[in-house]
Amino acid sequence: MSLAQNTHLASAGPSTDTNVAHKKSLDLKERRVLPLFGEVSKTSEQIDEEIKFLSECDKSFSSRAEASSFFATRAWEYLQEGSLDTACYRFNLAQLLNDKNVEAYWGLGVVSYQRENWVDAKRMLSKGVSLQGDNVALLVDLSTVELKLYAITSRKEELDEASELLKHAVSIDSTYALGQYNLALLHYNLNELDKSWEHLHKGRTLDFNQLNLDFVELLKAKMPDPQGFFK
Repeated sequence: MSLAQNTHLASAGPSTDTNVAHKKSLDLKERRVLPLFGEVSKTSEQIDEEIKFLSECDKSFSSRAEASSFFATRAWEYLQEGSLDTACYRFNLAQLLNDKNVEAYWGLGVVSYQRENWVDAKRMLSKGVSLQGDNVALLVDLSTVELKLYAITSRKEELDEASELLKHAVSIDSTYALGQYNLALLHYNLNELDKSWEHLHKGRTLDFNQLNLDFVELLKAKMPDPQGFFK
């Protein structure tokens, strides 16, 4: 999980263009670079290509699970280099080889987030959580997407879902800094400023490098730091 946990969701501006796969008929080359090949009915060309790919992997690896892990690892590397299309295709292949590979869905969620496709990001990460519901970093990443969606839609259901995810994550590991920072943002959105400061300070003591100074300024504008650390 180390590669996944080191590739956190980066902040980006809002976009509502989240349904690219269903806007037009896609050729195979276009499908390859969409999460789960666009989640549309497979063409005969795609089926033939997948059969050939799986056959080659069966010859090269001891199991499809091993092959899936191999392609997921390569995909994280491409993602860290900023090659989103290549990373997406490799994650798709990893999922094709093993539909229980959490890394594949996690990676596709991060790719979608980087592309500012928030709804796709939520759907992919949720698939990962359904397979591995106690993965703290994955739970927190999904909460990040929920908080991003709330910033765009102002729907309380996103805050409620983020709250449930973070409560569960913190109950497993309260020392995961990003979980504390997300709790600070959650309570800020709920106008619970004392709690927001409390979790922000917990986060900074765990990992100051992940602190969002812009958020600190927003929080200070509503309520001075009770601890006086941020002047």
